[in-house]
Order: sequence, then C-alpha cells, then structure tokens
Amino acid sequence: MKKLVFDYEMKLSFSSPVTNHRFQLRCIPVTGPRQQVVDVDVMVEPHTELETTIDAFDSVVSTGFIPEPHTMFNYRVTGIAFVDNAHIKAERYRPLYRFDSALTVPGPAVEALIAICRTRLERLADDATALDKAGAIMDEVFKAFVYTPGSTTIRTTAEQALAQRSGVCQDYAHVMLAVCRHCGLAARYIAGLLGGEGATHAWVEIYHYGRWIGFDPTHNRMVDDNYITIAHGRDYRDCMLDIGTFFGDDVKQDQWVNASVHEQLL
Repeated sequence: MKKLVFDYEMKLSFSSPVTNHRFQLRCIPVTGPRQQVVDVDVMVEPHTELETTIDAFDSVVSTGFIPEPHTMFNYRVTGIAFVDNAHIKAERYRPLYRFDSALTVPGPAVEALIAICRTRLERLADDATALDKAGAIMDEVFKAFVYTPGSTTIRTTAEQALAQRSGVCQDYAHVMLAVCRHCGLAARYIAGLLGGEGATHAWVEIYHYGRWIGFDPTHNRMVDDNYITIAHGRDYRDCMLDIGTFFGDDVKQDQWVNASVHEQLL
C-alpha cells in the first residue's frame, strides 16, 4: 500500500468574455476496489455551486453553471489516496466491456495487430491466464507505437492512431482495448494519475476472476500502487475529465493542465 498526495489543476483562458458557461467535471478520484480517497478538496473559479452525481460507471461528476461574463475558468482537485493493488476488491462482471466501443472499432491496421496477437497467444501455455494473455497483447501494442505528443486528438480512434504508428497514452489504451476485446478478454479504459508531475494518464484494466487488473501499454508494465484511478468506461468518451459549452463571439481558448502525485510515507 502507498499513500499518495495528488493535486490536479486545469486552467482555461478565453480570448474574449464568455457567458452562460455550463460545464461537467469528471476529475475527482474516489474510493474504489483498489484505493481509498480522503481529504478531497475541489476549487472552481469563478466560484459557483457544484451539483455532484454518480454516473453509470460509478465516477463522480460535478456539474456547474456560470452565467456572468468571464475570461478564465480554473478548477483544482487535491486529496490523498491510499492505493493497494495487492488487495483489489471484487466487482461484478459487465458484458459490455467485451464489445467494440466508439473509439475502438477495428480497421485494417488494428485487424492486422489482432492477427499478430492471436498468433502470439497460441504459443502461450495451455494454462495461460487472462493476465498472461493481456501481458502479451500489451507488449505487442507497445512495440507498435512511437509515443508522440500532439500527434493525435481526443477524437482520434484506435484505428487512426495505429495506422500512423504514433500517439499518446489514450491511443495506446484504445488499441489495447480493441485487441483484447477481439481476443476474448473483457477490458475497460481507465483515466487517472501516475506518480510524478505532468498530465493525466490512461491505461487498461482486464477482468480476471472477479477483479479488474491494470496494464499500462504506454510503459509496457502492469499497474502498481503509483497509479490513482479517476474514472473508467468503455473508452475515453466515458471518462472525459472536463466538457462544457458557453456563449461567446469568435472565442479562442487556451488550456493548461498539471497533475502532481507524490508519495508520503505511511
């Protein structure tokens, strides 16, 4: 078990004032099968009341509305997570994680990788587990990519990313999801935080004997106690950390994000 102190901050600046700004935040880690979260504090600027609900995937969703003109929007989430991968609690099985989702539908590039992975899985021992198979698939996904910031967007599909052989953590996760599901494994997308400084991270979890076990294809390793889960779903579209709408006149926006996770000794 590790005690991780997290600090997630997003700053959005607008080129001219906006009004009637409606937003939805899905950026608050919560207690779940592999972590206990305490001392959470959420700050939104300009200040407004937040309505908090739980979505269909058990993620915390905060919704707000700022009617007044403003040229910036900031939010910050801080807290402490006790993460224990050695004692992951069981969850009920959901069949939807075996099927294609909007961003993971295979095309020629993904289908070719599926064929490569199936051949590799055939060489595994007869008693190979779902985790053994997921590890082999993760290795093939890792070898198929060059990590290239800025080469994709939040709308890029698994097929598009793999076809150009470049992407970021979201793309690695989407490709691994696509391959796993077509190789008979239930797999879900995870949005979260990883130890250190930087942006948010994404990885994959595989269902194995009642528990979801994490794999990080971007780093080609299994998830450990340095990872904090924020949200999970079928793909990125179920785990969008912030979305919103506003009124404005030819408004341009710039975004700055920083995620910090540091261990404190127990």
